[in-house]
Amino acid sequence: MNNIHRPVLLAEAVTAMIGREGFPANNAIIVDGTFGRGGHSKALLAKLGPQGRLIALDKDLEALAEAKKINDPRLQIEHSSFAFMDQYVQSASVDAVLLDLGISSPQIDTPERGFSFRYDGPLDMRMDTTRGVSAAQWLASASIEEIAEVIKTFGEERFALAIAREIGKQREEGKAVQTTLELSNLVARIVRTREPGQDPATRTFQAIRIFINQELADLERGLQAALSVLKVGGRLVVISFHSLEDRIVKRFFQTHSQVSIPRELPIRAKDLPQGDLKIIARIKPSESEIAENPRARSAVMRVAEKRGLVT
Repeated sequence: MNNIHRPVLLAEAVTAMIGREGFPANNAIIVDGTFGRGGHSKALLAKLGPQGRLIALDKDLEALAEAKKINDPRLQIEHSSFAFMDQYVQSASVDAVLLDLGISSPQIDTPERGFSFRYDGPLDMRMDTTRGVSAAQWLASASIEEIAEVIKTFGEERFALAIAREIGKQREEGKAVQTTLELSNLVARIVRTREPGQDPATRTFQAIRIFINQELADLERGLQAALSVLKVGGRLVVISFHSLEDRIVKRFFQTHSQVSIPRELPIRAKDLPQGDLKIIARIKPSESEIAENPRARSAVMRVAEKRGLVT
């Protein structure tokens, strides 16, 4: 197992956030909404001046332990979801926000966390192990209909109902799913076709993880929170790893890049007033980065800049 976490699009993210002309590096305030193992945070601290501040958040206690190893008075670490970043900084005070979504390599590669279908371990999947129910606890109590809906909605798995029924059947037989390999083997029996190179359990594990951690709800609230804390000219950088996340980010950027006008008014799209976000870029990892870090292959980074509403 390889617990080394390689931050995806590291140089591109740092450049997009603080590499632009006129950036107040000496006293900037930056939010890293997903500290993880600190790759992006450390690179950002290296670019900040002595009066700068970096507020890093993470739900994972292991990430917090890693953050506390950094002896830097400019770093403030909070045990929280990025959805609540507006509770730790003032409105319109932040120069850049980073949201690096998904899970880190150490989370995936640590069997005890229950995120991976490759290693046997307790079926937990909670990013914050201090609260909520584990994946195993939820599967032991949820209805077949709810399980199927979660796997279909968050995993886009066409065999969702069959998988849910098999989970329910095992539960009735006194063999409720408790470990990652039990769930992985169950799904493999049901999913007979799969994408080339993809394990049949990929979509089911993704779906349950997203549901247990309320990742998409956090993302929607986190984007709104980021917009509220950014000052005019501040940058929002979001790195997504699957289509459900990226769809939410793309829609948010598009919605906030134009002012809403009643459809019946005779105004062409190109004449719409500007919104409070300017879309800057959409960036994918290079072929060389993907070769060095295959987990980067599905990443998409979107960048937007906050602007004052045109009146």
